[in-house]
Amino acid sequence: MNSRPFSEPELLAPAGDLRRAETAIRYGADAVYLGGQKFSLRSRASNFSIDEIAEAVRYANQYHARIHVTVNEIPHDSDFDGLEEYLKTLEDIGVTAIIAASPAIMKLAKQTAPKLEVHCSTQMSVTNASTAQFLKDQLDIDRVVLARECTLEEVRAIVSHCPVDTEAFIHGGMCVNYSGRCTLSNRMTLRDANRGGCAQSCRWSYHLFQNDKELTDPDHLYTMGSKDLCAVNEIAELMKAGVRSFKIEGRMKTEFYVAGIVSAYRHLMDELMAHDYVLSEERMAYHADEILKAENRETCPGFYEGIDSAAVIMHENSDKDVNHGFLGRVVSYDENAGVLVLETRNPIDLEDRIEVMEPGMENRTFTVKSMQNENGEYLEKSRVPMRLLKIPVPFAVKIDDLLRKA
Repeated sequence: MNSRPFSEPELLAPAGDLRRAETAIRYGADAVYLGGQKFSLRSRASNFSIDEIAEAVRYANQYHARIHVTVNEIPHDSDFDGLEEYLKTLEDIGVTAIIAASPAIMKLAKQTAPKLEVHCSTQMSVTNASTAQFLKDQLDIDRVVLARECTLEEVRAIVSHCPVDTEAFIHGGMCVNYSGRCTLSNRMTLRDANRGGCAQSCRWSYHLFQNDKELTDPDHLYTMGSKDLCAVNEIAELMKAGVRSFKIEGRMKTEFYVAGIVSAYRHLMDELMAHDYVLSEERMAYHADEILKAENRETCPGFYEGIDSAAVIMHENSDKDVNHGFLGRVVSYDENAGVLVLETRNPIDLEDRIEVMEPGMENRTFTVKSMQNENGEYLEKSRVPMRLLKIPVPFAVKIDDLLRKA
C-alpha cells in the first residue's frame, strides 16, 4: 500500500463513483469530494450510496486521506426531508466534511452533526474576506471555497484576512456565469441547475442570427461556455499566498482523466514545495505537458490573471477526446516473466510506444514488441475493448497501473 501522510497544502480531487475515488487517492489526492444520491449538484454523476461512501472512507483512511461530501444543492422546503438523518449518518461513518451552499444546511449540520467540518461551497461566490468572517461568526464554518471569479491578487488579500481555511480551484470546468447563479438549464430544459440538474446549456452548439441572416457557419456553430481552468502557472503563487486546499473539478470525468490530472498536479505541487516554489522553465514545461495530456477541453488561467473575457470563452466547441489514448488497466503482472496482463480500452498495435502511469512515480515508457490474447495467439493489433492481452514490459509494474499511448 502506497500510504502517504497528509500534506499541506491539500490536493482535493473529484470522484463520480467508488472506482474513481480509489484512483484519485492512489494517484496522490489528499482528499476526495463526492456526491451522495441526494442533496448534491451532480445528479447525473453515478454518485454514492451510503454504503459506498462508507467504503470510500475506509479506503481513504488507509492512505491518510479524507472524504468530503457535497451537500450543495440550493434547497426548497421539500428538499429538507431526510437531511438531518443524512448528515448524522455521514458523521457516523467518518466523513470529514460536507460542502454546502445553503446557510440553512450549514446551520443544521453544526447542530446535528458537529463532528463534520462545514465547507462553504463556491456556489456562494465568496469574493472577499468580510463575507468569510460573517459566515464564520454566524454559522461557524470551517473552510470557505473561494469563488472561481477571484483574481490572484484578490485571493492573496482574502487569505491574509480570512478567519478560516481557504480552498481554491486549480483545474476543470468554469461556469460561464457566477458559479451556481445560472438558469439557462432551467429555462431551456426544465432541469434545475441549482438542484442537481444542470444540462450545461452554455456548451451547446447554436446557430447565431442577426434578424433573419445567419452569422454562423453551419460547420462551426457558436457556443458560449467558458474554457476550462488550468492554474499550472499560478499554483506556486497560490501556494505562497497560503491557500489551504487546491481543488480539481470533474466529478463526471473518467477514471483515466482523474488519474492523469491528479498525478500531474501531485508531482507539480510536491516539486514546488521541495524547491521553495521556484522551478526552472524546463521543469514547468514538463509539468504543463503532463497536465495537457489529460485535459479534454481548451484551457485558460480563468480569472487569476485578471479579466480577459474574449479569450476565456469557447466560441466554438473544441472538446478533445483524450480518452482515445487510454489503453487500459494492468490486471496482473508476472514478475518472473516480465509480462503484464492488460484489460484494454482502445486500439493497440505492435510497435506502439506505451506510457505507464504508476502512482507516486514519473511515467515510464516502453515499446510493444509482442501481444498475446486470452487463447495464447500472437496479435499484430487489437481492436476489441475489454480484451485481455499479455504484453512483455521491461520494468516492474503494479496491478491497477494505467497505460496510455506515449
